[in-house]
Amino acid sequence: MSEKLLEIKDLEVIYQTDEETVHAVNGISFDLNAGESIGIVGETGAGKTTTALSILRLLPEKTGIVKAGSITMDGVNLLEVPEVEMRDIYRGERISMIFQDPMTSLNPVLRVGEQIAEALIYHNSDHKTKEQIEKRVEETLELVGIPRARKNDFPHQFSGGMKQRVVIAIALACEPDLLIADEPTTALDVTIQAQVLAMMVELRRKLGTALIMITHDLGIVAQVCDKVAVMYAGELVEKGTVEDIFESDKHHPYTDGLFGSIPNLTVKSARLSPIEGLIPDPTDLPKGCKFSPRCPKCMDICKETPPKEYVDGTHCIACHLFGGKA
Repeated sequence: MSEKLLEIKDLEVIYQTDEETVHAVNGISFDLNAGESIGIVGETGAGKTTTALSILRLLPEKTGIVKAGSITMDGVNLLEVPEVEMRDIYRGERISMIFQDPMTSLNPVLRVGEQIAEALIYHNSDHKTKEQIEKRVEETLELVGIPRARKNDFPHQFSGGMKQRVVIAIALACEPDLLIADEPTTALDVTIQAQVLAMMVELRRKLGTALIMITHDLGIVAQVCDKVAVMYAGELVEKGTVEDIFESDKHHPYTDGLFGSIPNLTVKSARLSPIEGLIPDPTDLPKGCKFSPRCPKCMDICKETPPKEYVDGTHCIACHLFGGKA
């Protein structure tokens, strides 16, 4: 668990067109050890998916630009790796991604077994025979709780939860070192969501795969992750271990807002406490702290000066309330 697998440093990503420049990710840094899991939490538009696509270099070719920073895996900067090597070695084999919507991730005219086999055939470095690949397809399906007999079924013959399991099977087929799960349970009902999460925890334990879990749900993070990164307007406003985020009495006001939006079953209240306002326009971000227009604890310095990072062991908070010092 101490071996550093992935390290992202000062990553900055923009989407540039003739009309405007969208500042999607603004200088984020975090790392992940082998076999470890991190949850990236935040509202829609915070830059979570852009971060994931940057790791796999799947940003839109003309408009998505990595302006600064590095993404290092086992000492290799993925931003400098040739495209052929990225496709042959990293995508699918060493790093896999579960995309947001399983309904659109699967090809409707191919059997699910063929879609799982596709990754195995492409990354067949140890020269498996056709029979060995078929056996691996069956094993992977059973790993995610689908009977091997269903490998010849088409996607429309599966429910939403089963489709998501198929997508996870495709991602795990080559036993990657790192799995990126982009809101893998958003489209599922709570019962199926619980099953899929329990299955992912079990698969991580069996395969020793590191995990980046992108989600809106702090409950999922508490259940699945070792570390947490809270993202707002393309920046990490708070990060630390699960214990730091869930048990510490010090939090960024945005993190407090996220906790306030969760129903508390032990307290009777008329309504939840949502965060007022909307996430800022990424083409015109505030000058100082990005959260200042919505922050209930906003001070004059917040509107003008970006906050320094308060560090207490593994717990980091970017907020003027803590003065940038431990």
